[in-house]
Amino acid sequence: MKIFEAISIGIYMLLMLGIGIYSYKKSTANSEEFLIGGRKLGAAVTALSAGAADMSGWLLMGLPGAMYFNGLSSAWIAIGLTIGAFLNYVLVAPRLRIYTEIAQNAITLPVFFENRYKDKKHILKLVSSIIILVFFTLYTSAGMVSGGKLFQSAFGLDYLTGVFATGLVVVAYTFLGGFLAVSLTDFVQGTIMVLALVIVPSVVIYDIGGLGESISIINNKGEKYLDLFQGTSFIGVVSLLAWGLGYFGQPHILVRFMAIDQPKDLKKARNIGISWMILTVSGALIVGLLGIAYLQKFDLETMLKFDQNNREAETIFIYFSRALFHPLISGFLLSAILAAVMSTISSQLLVTSSSLTEDIYKSFINKKADSKKMLLASRISVLVVAAVAILLSLEPRDSILNLVGNAWAGFGAAFGPLILLSLLYKKSTFQGALSGMIVGGITVLAWVYIKHPYKDCYELIPGFILSFLTNWVVSRLTYRHNPIIEKEFETVTQLNNDL
Repeated sequence: MKIFEAISIGIYMLLMLGIGIYSYKKSTANSEEFLIGGRKLGAAVTALSAGAADMSGWLLMGLPGAMYFNGLSSAWIAIGLTIGAFLNYVLVAPRLRIYTEIAQNAITLPVFFENRYKDKKHILKLVSSIIILVFFTLYTSAGMVSGGKLFQSAFGLDYLTGVFATGLVVVAYTFLGGFLAVSLTDFVQGTIMVLALVIVPSVVIYDIGGLGESISIINNKGEKYLDLFQGTSFIGVVSLLAWGLGYFGQPHILVRFMAIDQPKDLKKARNIGISWMILTVSGALIVGLLGIAYLQKFDLETMLKFDQNNREAETIFIYFSRALFHPLISGFLLSAILAAVMSTISSQLLVTSSSLTEDIYKSFINKKADSKKMLLASRISVLVVAAVAILLSLEPRDSILNLVGNAWAGFGAAFGPLILLSLLYKKSTFQGALSGMIVGGITVLAWVYIKHPYKDCYELIPGFILSFLTNWVVSRLTYRHNPIIEKEFETVTQLNNDL
């Protein structure tokens, strides 16, 4: 039976490679096309690409697992993320698209920071590049872990085989096609994900005997599973909602806004993107919740295994895909997990590659590198980052959701306040930007790795607050009138108001 699933997944992987080859022929003449697609993306591709790059394997594994284990209280993370994504489209997307073009056509966030604050010593570029390298390597390794778990759970293959198979395909199409390949594959992957997360909950509800029967069975297991507030605390709710703050600082999402063809198309992209997000996140939460009812009614042995281990519960979507569907269909559904994993890994590889080449290699090693050398350096960087991420994923020591959460918090705290203040606060200064970025990143790392009694509070909260306050206070103390910066800022503001 598994051979049919393997055929479906094989077709999916060949499709991804085919897109990589198409993109290689279409638009990788130089590093700007390789890293940002020449700013030619349409609204739909931007929206689904940003969504697919955002969600990763935790959407179909980590989130349903948390919902199964904790019940409806896990939905707070979905509420926070949806609000955060919407505000990101409203507050950040149009201004960032306009400002990066005005700021000497910056194609990476570190270059934008440098140009925005007229940092001729490249300090902002170097520090932000280091933060990207550290947190994206960790983030990418979480994606590799998801791929390994998928192949292990779905096909009984060795975990390491799954890690290498996932890495090989992602690296191949990213290496070949760059940003265009990543964006087009994300579009396809986003479509697969939303279809899967509509189909699976619908079939499960039908199989159980209706929504009313499902709710009744879940209630029998415990009241906490259908209560938004039971099984959590005030700090727990705030911590889950705070995930939404992370959107303002995620380079692999922000680069999609920078790459759209016309700033005015971002409104259409927002409508598509938020609709997609509501469908997929709701579907993932419902899958986890329905798992409680289905296993209690039909499979007590698996229920016992899941109840004893929250990492096992992360495979509930895989369980449904195989228990309820023909192998050819289940192969397609399992491809949705692979799509979520690959879309995020490829985006992270590309952003990290851009940081290594544009922000470090070109600025500090070979300032006179021509377009061919830059393109070669970009591709080599993809291979290097992928290799390090695979090494880190060989022995996973945490759940997928926690691995993603740490990296998400790192970017959200280091870059989130900086992005907001650089776009919305004219008096934000180089000194404020640098100090805020450093304070945010260090706070997250310290919160995660130093023992203290406040671990229940998500590290993004103290990191974001301290980063924002540091940036604002230092900027107030160091502000000096700069007519060039102020004219650029006013131009961006006017163009944004005209949209």
